Amino acid sequence: MRSRSRRVVRKSIYDPVHGPIALEGVPLALVSTPGFQRLWGIRQTGFAHLVFPGANHTRLEHSLGAYSVARRMAEAIDRPAAEAETIGVAALLHDIGHGPFSHTLDGPMEEVLGFGHEHISRLVIRGEGDRPGTNPIPALLEEGGLAPKVVAGLVDPLTDRERGSLARALLHGPVDADRIDYLQRDAHYTGVAHGAIDAARLLDTIESERGRVVFADKGRSALEGFLVGRSLMYRAVYYHKTVRAAEVMLQAAVERLPGYPERARPLFGLSDGELLAGLKVAGGREAETVESLLERRLFKRVGGIVDAGPALAARLRKLVRFPSQRRATEEALASRIGAPDGTVLLDLAGLAARSDGRELAEIIVREPQGWTRPFRGPPWEPLLIRPATPFAVALYTESRYRRAAESRLLPRLSDWL
Repeated sequence: MRSRSRRVVRKSIYDPVHGPIALEGVPLALVSTPGFQRLWGIRQTGFAHLVFPGANHTRLEHSLGAYSVARRMAEAIDRPAAEAETIGVAALLHDIGHGPFSHTLDGPMEEVLGFGHEHISRLVIRGEGDRPGTNPIPALLEEGGLAPKVVAGLVDPLTDRERGSLARALLHGPVDADRIDYLQRDAHYTGVAHGAIDAARLLDTIESERGRVVFADKGRSALEGFLVGRSLMYRAVYYHKTVRAAEVMLQAAVERLPGYPERARPLFGLSDGELLAGLKVAGGREAETVESLLERRLFKRVGGIVDAGPALAARLRKLVRFPSQRRATEEALASRIGAPDGTVLLDLAGLAARSDGRELAEIIVREPQGWTRPFRGPPWEPLLIRPATPFAVALYTESRYRRAAESRLLPRLSDWL
């Protein structure tokens, strides 16, 4: 009987940002797992579709794009084939632990579980905490000759060695595969041109030196465009005041579930639609919030505090660290204007999103003379390090309480925080 050689299965997925993305072997098998397919149900940009109607793309699309870019980056700096595959697979799986609506519930996730989505991705990749037979990912990695521990270490490093590796820098650095994909992808679907970066030039000028990512001097303009584009996308899209309104509303609904925080524990493994359906069934204030989100009846930003002095900034950081204190403050503010609990909300994202520019020192450029130095300097640096939102703390409330909040809360907000 004549033997047949095994035919390698190879598929191409047509992507609107990167063109055809070829998958075979382990990456192709991983895409078919239930954990990865769940990402179809998670919008990449949370509630941005309420402002930019085209922004309905998902974490699955982004994960495929990050895989494609990571492989190209690894090949551009001549990494061995086995390492390039490990880097690509880590990029493919880096968001598998995301909760519903992407980053919207990062705060409650940290409060309830004690860790963020990166750590959940690590647990999924290593198969820790899963019921037997429910997660095929570790076995698929091992069958393909990839160590789950190594892949997980690139996604969520626990040691200095993992954090400082060249492979990790391609996945999580100031200019990495994750950002190169999502800036282009989010710009494409939102219609906001700021994220239309010159990715081809970045990949053409990337190098490595002594375990660091380095960019040739001829890629300087592409680097500047990338960094400025990232800053503008954060201000124009990710921290848009209306997007933030929807996000703080959903966060408030989850945080005020009866039985919180324990009752919220299983919510972070759901898709967007499953979460909204579950909150709707819960009834009460949570169901009202879901109806408001679905009908786009959103809270209004009535103002906030732009410059928080040292004392106030310290109090605000305490509210970030201890969400229960922030909720108590919100309820106290609501009571001052006769509003029910959950109708006056604080947005502290602006405090957390402020950069001191240290990340710039991690970007290394090779000068024409051959020596390398950190990539810093005017005129674009002030734009890059400006806050993603003008408010250190912003105040949101239902439309019916807007005037009361403006006249009675805003004038003394700093005193009551």
